Amino acid sequence: MHDDDVQVGRVLSRREVLASLGMAGVALALPKAVLDAGLARPIRLPSGTLLPACVVRPEQMEGPYFVDTKLNRADIRSEPGKGTAKTGVPLRLGFQVSRLDGAACAPLARALVDIWQCDGMGIYSGVKDINGMFDTTGQQFLRGHQVTDRDGRVEFQTIYPGWYEGRTSHIHFKIRTDPGAARGTEFTSQIYFDDALSDRIYAQAPYAANRQRRVRNAGDGIYRNGGAQLLLPLNAEGAGYGGQFEIGLQLG
Repeated sequence: MHDDDVQVGRVLSRREVLASLGMAGVALALPKAVLDAGLARPIRLPSGTLLPACVVRPEQMEGPYFVDTKLNRADIRSEPGKGTAKTGVPLRLGFQVSRLDGAACAPLARALVDIWQCDGMGIYSGVKDINGMFDTTGQQFLRGHQVTDRDGRVEFQTIYPGWYEGRTSHIHFKIRTDPGAARGTEFTSQIYFDDALSDRIYAQAPYAANRQRRVRNAGDGIYRNGGAQLLLPLNAEGAGYGGQFEIGLQLG
C-alpha cells in the first residue's frame, strides 16, 4: 500500500459519536429511526445533552468511473470548451462538510469535493464502459469539483441523474482534505434519491427514452449497504429541485 492510499480520517458511526461524547450506553436508547436515518438535526438526549447536528454517513465503493479531472467548476452540466449542456431536470446539489470537534460540529474549510454521475441515458463521461455500452474517453460532462468555503459549503448545478442496468439512481462523491499531500483524509460514497420522485422525473424527457432495465433502491445491492442513510431529501425549485447533503468527518 502506498502512503497516499492510507486513510487518516473517517466517518463516525452513530455509536462512536455517542462514545466520543462519553455516552456510549445511550445509543441503545435512541429511536431506531434516528439510528437508521442519520442525525439530520441536533437531537436532545434524555440527559439533556444536545448531540451535534453534523450527519454521520456510511462510506461506499468508488465504482469504475471516477476520473480525477481537476475540473474546478460549480455547473457540471456542460462539456468544457463546447458549451453544450446535458439536458435533464435541473438539480442544485449543496454539501455542508463538517468535522466532529469535541462535542460540536466545526465547518471543514478547504476540503476538495468531487462529484460525478451519469446523464439521463445512463452514460458517464471520460471512460470506456466495462460492458461496452459506450466510450466517452476524453469527455468531461457531469464531472467537477469545488473547494469548501470557510463555512464548509460547496454547491453544484447539475441534472437529476439517470440510471443504467444493475443500479438505482445515484450520484458519486469524494471528499479529500489535501489531495496533493502524501497523507490525507479521503472519503468516498454515493447519494441516493426517493423512488417516488424518480418515477415522476423519469416519465419526462430525456429520461423516458432510456430503455435500460431500471433497478429501484431496494433492489440495488450497493444501496442496501447503508443507502438509506445516504438519501437526499429534495425541495422543488422552479423547474427543478434542490437539496443540501450534510456530512461530518472525524479527522486523524
